[in-house]
Amino acid sequence: MAGLENQLTELGVMFTLVLARVGAMVGTAPLLSDGSLPRRVKALIAVAIAAVITPMAMAHSGGELPSIDTLLVLGALAGSEIIIGLALGLGLTIVIAGVQLTGQVVGQMSGMALAEGSDPVFGDTASVFGQVYYLVTMAVFVAAGGMNHLVGGLLDTFQIAPPGSGYALDALIEGFIGLLGLGFEMGVRAAAPLMLALFVATLVLGLVSRTLPQINTMVVGFGINAMLLLGVMSASLGAVAYAYQAPLSSVIDSIVLSIDAPPIEDSLLNVTPATGG
Repeated sequence: MAGLENQLTELGVMFTLVLARVGAMVGTAPLLSDGSLPRRVKALIAVAIAAVITPMAMAHSGGELPSIDTLLVLGALAGSEIIIGLALGLGLTIVIAGVQLTGQVVGQMSGMALAEGSDPVFGDTASVFGQVYYLVTMAVFVAAGGMNHLVGGLLDTFQIAPPGSGYALDALIEGFIGLLGLGFEMGVRAAAPLMLALFVATLVLGLVSRTLPQINTMVVGFGINAMLLLGVMSASLGAVAYAYQAPLSSVIDSIVLSIDAPPIEDSLLNVTPATGG
């Protein structure tokens, strides 16, 4: 009975740690963290994935876990697992947020920034154009197998850093700094065609207003900007969504590779800085 009790205890601890990592990813990853998705469904998804992964994690770790004497120790270990899940989910969200930047830039330059509505994804008001870019980008991402890649990256983290083992925290921090720059860069690049077209239109309207001051450039310019916006956006929308696929896949791989797990030790929380390589 004592042996069975120990096995059940180890299984419960392993499931708790796996659920902490999976739940953090489900709660922050694009689509899975959508505000329009009920919380019960999100919880069910996290529990189902954790239930499937737990036996594999037990087999991979050989059943070895740091000694857990109190709930404080278990909470500290679960906190370290949450960081890995947040790294996967927020990493993708940061890069995807670049399309929201694209929508804001396009809306401001075209004079249609007032066309904003509620955004259930980020829980705030956002440009309609940003929502269009986001939905198309995520549709292409899912169609190209992006969610499978995300789940595959999650499984890889359990091989690189089994639950309760520890990892290089500073590598994850450096990776997040790079992802912030990547998200901003992708947002500006996606908006570049529209920015150029609207800039040329503004420049031409300025020259026309100097030559023919009797023309109401405010009224004419608004119509021209609207037509340019719809035309260039329709022509470049597919290219923008396609351009995001490679960076999103590389984000998952870079986060997984940044996790450098040291040997499992009997400690409270073995989160160590990377020493090189």
